[in-house]
Amino acid sequence: MDKTVYLVRHCQATGKELDAELTEEGKEQAKELMHFFEKRNIKHIISSPFTRAIQSVKPTADSLGLQVEMDDRLAEHRLISKNIKDWLERLKESFRDMDLKMAGGESSREITKGGMEVLEAATDGTVLSTHSNMMGLLLIRIDGMYGFKEWKELSYPDVYEVKLKKDTYYVRRIWG
Repeated sequence: MDKTVYLVRHCQATGKELDAELTEEGKEQAKELMHFFEKRNIKHIISSPFTRAIQSVKPTADSLGLQVEMDDRLAEHRLISKNIKDWLERLKESFRDMDLKMAGGESSREITKGGMEVLEAATDGTVLSTHSNMMGLLLIRIDGMYGFKEWKELSYPDVYEVKLKKDTYYVRRIWG
């Protein structure tokens, strides 16, 4: 089945907590996303259950008369169950070692599997609102060209178009 799915990294937020909301700039970015998607034949919107991901696509959903469906498999990657000072280095490591699993955390392979299930089940014209780690890991899985360096360059928000044609993925950044 040929289809086009849009991967969206959420807009600028006040923090990383589950209930962190968009900043004022993030709210403006969400309006920009709404205008960006107006002419793209969007039929379905699925979001991480984190507030910032939902708020990023809610204006788009409202303008198109769609509901935002939540899916835990698009949630923020839980690298470890506690705060650590060298989290960025550990995250970089998790891009190199997909099976790295720290105390109370999830491996990159585990979260990529869930994200791929959502992506593969998505129908043509679906927007998937997620977080930078999930987006980066999905791009590694489907395109192979992305990694930690590209993850660091993702913007708030960011949008990648993923086309599936005859069992082959074609990916391109279409934001900015």
